[in-house]
Amino acid sequence: LVIGLAICVISYDSFGYLVGKKFGRTPLSPHISPGKTLEGLVGGMVASIVIAVLLVSHIHPWGGIGHSFLLGLIVAVVAPLGDLCESMIKRDLRIKDFGSILPGHGGVLDRFDALLFVLPAGYFLARALKLG
Repeated sequence: LVIGLAICVISYDSFGYLVGKKFGRTPLSPHISPGKTLEGLVGGMVASIVIAVLLVSHIHPWGGIGHSFLLGLIVAVVAPLGDLCESMIKRDLRIKDFGSILPGHGGVLDRFDALLFVLPAGYFLARALKLG
């Protein structure tokens, strides 16, 4: 479960970043996170769903493509909330990064913000679908 969720979150983060850098024009929430774009959000959301269906459905017994699609959808909806909440906390505290353990990545919390929101949501999805 955790590996499947992590793969989807990494896909969301990576493709969101790449699509946002390449095609990003529309700011998502400039007062909270000025670098995030609507195009990047959509790219990340699509990637998390596609990766869940194509990859995660084969490495975890999610009960078929429909359940894997739901997993990707949960990540697509919840991961951006984790990103934006963490950015909002940083804005409120007037800091750029949470730590310097991972140079160039904004700190540990900046790397795991989406996952911290996605893990509980994925757990409840698995329970609701009676998986595991």
